[in-house]
Amino acid sequence: MTRRLIIDTDTAADDSFAMLVGLRHPEARLEAVTIVAGNVAFDQQVQNALITIDQAGRGGDVPVHLGARVPLLQSWVEASAHGDGKGNHEWPEPAQRPSDERAAEAIVRIVDENPGEIDIVAIGPLTNIATAVALDRELPRKARSLWIMGGCENSVGNITAAAEYNFYVDPEAAQLVLSAGFDTTIVTWTVTLERATWSDEQLRELRDLGTPLAEFFSILDAPNLEFNRSVGIEGSTHPDSLTAMLLVRPDLITASRELYVEVDTRPGLTRGYSLMDDRPERNAPNARVIDDIDAEGFFLAYRELLASE
Repeated sequence: MTRRLIIDTDTAADDSFAMLVGLRHPEARLEAVTIVAGNVAFDQQVQNALITIDQAGRGGDVPVHLGARVPLLQSWVEASAHGDGKGNHEWPEPAQRPSDERAAEAIVRIVDENPGEIDIVAIGPLTNIATAVALDRELPRKARSLWIMGGCENSVGNITAAAEYNFYVDPEAAQLVLSAGFDTTIVTWTVTLERATWSDEQLRELRDLGTPLAEFFSILDAPNLEFNRSVGIEGSTHPDSLTAMLLVRPDLITASRELYVEVDTRPGLTRGYSLMDDRPERNAPNARVIDDIDAEGFFLAYRELLASE
């Protein structure tokens, strides 16, 4: 069944790979892309999204809406893993330009016009989603679902010892969104490290496909792979594309739990920490958290996507 998506993104490499799911997967219909402050400089993120749409052969088909340039309350924190987010490569200039409609307003409008039909895939900090909820408190009820890439399951993060990047950058937004009442699914950094990290052999297999999309993937992925090796991760990590793929391929989910998730908004060492509680008698669940996936199935599904001309 075709899923109608809004992808809210801080466009670096794996965000672009998630966008390819929305742009090219037969079970996805990408309605809009909204940009939020996150991985790299905001204007670079906008350009990266436009490049991705263009390289996917969809230039002008999917509007790109500009959103929050800073978190709700905190200062912006840049990620260091992605270079410029486009593989440090000079791509042809896209003809498409961003929409004049702001991201939060676009999210509210699209969901309001299509109640129960729109899945929001949030793969950056949750500032735009929180702003949209502030504009329309009924948004969580009208959206079909919200899929979040964020947090760790009570484990070590990728930006601090306590926190995953997306929740760390705007913990106030994350906490607001998690308490808003969406039908929420969370894909964590924890499951990414365990099940969505691709080896040199797998990356070579993708590179050898020889298609334009496979070349686009390999160029964008190179800085991520280099950074990962510098911090002891053997392979390239794919949290955002995993989140998008699981929405259109739920059969790849092999284990999940309904948990209560809360994000620490206090300054200090635990800022952005995602507490996940599996005791419903103490805290009513507010999200489904993915525990395990068919790792080989995910890789093969993405390989099929890149193999398409």
